[in-house]
Amino acid sequence: MRLTVRDLGATLLVVAIAVPYIGFLIDGEMPFVQDARGMAGVGLLLGGAAFVVLLGGNQRDRLGKVQIGSALLSAVLGIVALGFAETAAAELLLAFFMGSILVVLAIVLIDHAGWRHHAGHPV
Repeated sequence: MRLTVRDLGATLLVVAIAVPYIGFLIDGEMPFVQDARGMAGVGLLLGGAAFVVLLGGNQRDRLGKVQIGSALLSAVLGIVALGFAETAAAELLLAFFMGSILVVLAIVLIDHAGWRHHAGHPV
């Protein structure tokens, strides 16, 4: 398989999360992102949109279930980061959430690019 325009679109959505997050780490705020709660909200919104874009061309195989499971785990991390945004653990939770978005993207792109081993089973 090859990467598609959907994969590019989802990657651009993840980049749209990463840019304000890096700015948030450097300066503590960005336009439209004033605190950890706002950054978690941006991550949930754009990360969810990226996964919906990626899910459209996905097969319902075992790796597809892993992708959905990892995306749900990432969403739970995002909701927890959003809920605990005013606590001392906010920055750490936000970092785990942002990292989980990258892991989900990597898993899906590896699947779509055909880089995984098929173990001799027909596709």
